[in-house]
Amino acid sequence: MNVPKNTNEPGTEPLQPAEAAEEDEEQSLPEPEAVEGIPGDAVEATASLAEGRAAILHYTKLAPSRPGVYRMIDGRGDVLYVGKAKNIKKRVTAYGRPTGHDTRIERMIAATRTVEFVVTRTETEALLLEANLIKRLRPRFNVVLRDDKSFPYIVITTDHWAPQILKHRGAHTRPGHYYGPFASVWAVNRTINALQRAFLLRSCSDPFFESRTRPCLLYQIKRCSAPCTREIDFKDYSALVREANAFLSGRSKTVKDELAGEMEKASAALDFERAAIYRDRLAALSAIQSHQGVNPRGVEEADVFAVHQQGGFSCVEVFFFRTGQNWGNRAYFPKADRSHGPGDVLSAFLAQFYDDRPPPRLILISHAIEDAELLAEALSTKSGRKTEVSLPQRGEKKDLVEHALANAREALGRKLAETSSQQNLLRQLAETFALPRPPRRIEVYDNSHIQGSNAVGAMVVAGPEGFRKGQYRKFNIRSADLVPGDDFAMMREVLERRFKRLLAEAPRQGNGEQGVSLVASPVEGEAGPAQPGLGEGVEPDEHDESPWPDLVLIDGGQGQLTAARETLAGLGVEVPLVAIAKGPDRDAGRETFFLPGRDSFKLPPRDPVLYFVERLRDEAHRFAVGSHRARRKRDLREAGLQEIAGIGPSRKRALLHHFGTLKAIERAAVMDLMQVDGISAETARRIYAFFHGEAA
Repeated sequence: MNVPKNTNEPGTEPLQPAEAAEEDEEQSLPEPEAVEGIPGDAVEATASLAEGRAAILHYTKLAPSRPGVYRMIDGRGDVLYVGKAKNIKKRVTAYGRPTGHDTRIERMIAATRTVEFVVTRTETEALLLEANLIKRLRPRFNVVLRDDKSFPYIVITTDHWAPQILKHRGAHTRPGHYYGPFASVWAVNRTINALQRAFLLRSCSDPFFESRTRPCLLYQIKRCSAPCTREIDFKDYSALVREANAFLSGRSKTVKDELAGEMEKASAALDFERAAIYRDRLAALSAIQSHQGVNPRGVEEADVFAVHQQGGFSCVEVFFFRTGQNWGNRAYFPKADRSHGPGDVLSAFLAQFYDDRPPPRLILISHAIEDAELLAEALSTKSGRKTEVSLPQRGEKKDLVEHALANAREALGRKLAETSSQQNLLRQLAETFALPRPPRRIEVYDNSHIQGSNAVGAMVVAGPEGFRKGQYRKFNIRSADLVPGDDFAMMREVLERRFKRLLAEAPRQGNGEQGVSLVASPVEGEAGPAQPGLGEGVEPDEHDESPWPDLVLIDGGQGQLTAARETLAGLGVEVPLVAIAKGPDRDAGRETFFLPGRDSFKLPPRDPVLYFVERLRDEAHRFAVGSHRARRKRDLREAGLQEIAGIGPSRKRALLHHFGTLKAIERAAVMDLMQVDGISAETARRIYAFFHGEAA
């Protein structure tokens, strides 16, 4: 099925009224003012709701009576909500009713100023397009799957005469048979190790395979059949590949019966060495199945979803079962308004979860969802095979769902405890640095270089939910006139580039001279009351996911603080700034803090805020150093070993001849480097320091 991915594709153009501006002007409402007996803010909310209803009713006149997707958009052009409908006109008209909406829907209606439509051929296409748009646009009033990391798979390649077994993450572009998903890399690595013992398939790369003249260590430890040196012929290796594919495709019992039969034949023929090989292979297959945890007998291929809600949070636990084995589980915490029930959360979650993943034949769920049949039809059409969505009522499948639900309950309990602790730390942080409220977004900046070379700036982001690694950014220092090692100039460049882009992409209105303030205020009416088990003031998630930080931490002292203040002042940006200077001898726990307009100070050695800030600073340093090393290695590959002082063409050839590869040189110890002809102790230390030296 051809499902539109881009709303600007031919045949799926958004329908917008040509006379929208003119008619909106005619329907403009008077400014709210206080009415006798009614507070002014209540009048304003009522007027805003009426204005939103008027906008929706205006666009309803142009809505098509066909399946498709609609988008509610506010006055700034931000998408508030993405929905699907069998009949767009009927669905959107319902939002224009004066009564019958809950608080969440009324807030959405009040903020709506524009409605856009995308027509699809069927309701199934509308469902898939809705999931795609929600993941891409992340609307404020939708349930949004926030953890969108790809899962690891096992692939047995088909583009070589000796297929390779390996771990794979990402798009399935290489020809081969893919098996998964696995919940973790650890599960994939353990399974591949067992499969290598059972089927003796190679895991080496094609260049390594082609260059072998004798078997490698994996052959010696009986984890590879060494097709590279023809220790096994093509026919026998192909048989091993077929057995591996059959086992991973769910025919594990057949494969084990065949191996057991071969073992019996070899034993009867007194070929005990061959029988022992089959015995070891059977043991490896048994290990795969015995260490998978809960292994259902009647479920060959299924994903199990269970949702648990508490304190305004939702947790969706996912278990993956393939070939009758448990391939792991993962907990998700989707962003959802507290008014969404478990069925609503699960329905939206499933559509987004399978937007870019192949669905299994069976999906087991813990709560009834709307449009279960439509979702099953959409997933079946997308995958090209029948997919069933089922709410089991009894038996083994019900037990699997209950097991997943128990895990969801425990995972959410841990999340609530962590969130409560994190909120307490943020409140203490706000008190320590005199912030107006606990920060929702903290940005930490650091630089890394070696004597000015390969200079990299780094930004890490943290908030109430912990580190937001998907929002980390690195900055390759570009200034041509930069004096090597000038940390102040590097900090200026990083901050200038970051906030210039922020001003262009997401300007905020405030009281600053240029209408920009970095201190974001909470969204009115979003917080809601504190929930049981969360502690005072803990909120499930504010929908105002502003890219503007509430606090900026700089790794450095008064000089870095001054450079940062001057840079931001030049952009007309106000922001709470704190610089963190390392203690004497770089000792952790003795840091000095610098704030504009205040004397420097230190925190008590065991202060929780001190530990928290140290974690933030150390994470920024780790990310900066890692980015610097990656850039240095890339430059080294391009420039060669001559970049190291004292290493010319002759010594480079000697090193490569001795170690074979650049990676082996990088891993070598000083004593190993000294074994190379022409490499003195001083040169060896210089080479070692180049690869392992501390970055600035």
